[in-house]
Amino acid sequence: MLTNFGVAIVLGALMGLEREMVGKEAGIRTSIMVAGGAAIFSLIALNLPYIITAETGEVTEVLARNSGFLTVIANIVVGIGFLGAGIIIKTEERVHGLTTAAVIWAVAAVGTLAGIGLLEFAAATAIIFSGLLYILRKARVVEKLNPDNIN
Repeated sequence: MLTNFGVAIVLGALMGLEREMVGKEAGIRTSIMVAGGAAIFSLIALNLPYIITAETGEVTEVLARNSGFLTVIANIVVGIGFLGAGIIIKTEERVHGLTTAAVIWAVAAVGTLAGIGLLEFAAATAIIFSGLLYILRKARVVEKLNPDNIN
């Protein structure tokens, strides 16, 4: 469990680094907390049937009769959506914080992957997302600096 939690924290930090570097409010610390929290809730969901049946040892029966513990993972998506909505600000000219909110949502997904033990997939997705954030920001800066690009 500690390994899964640790991986979630490291990957959350990696994903939050780009937001931190461009001065966004939700940076490394927020991403660490979101990824770590998602991992903890995932670990709870996976271990809950075993905790409930610790004395009786009837895990198979509990799993067959009740999959409610999996709703813990489903509710991560809902909770993070609420958090992301608080980051988004709409003005008359444009919308601010949409990418940051999406990053927080993706960080929660990566934390959940780490929490359920899919560490390689969690690492791959975190690296891909982080790479895309860097590449697309660079492309956007180059596009804005190009004098031939008249809008």
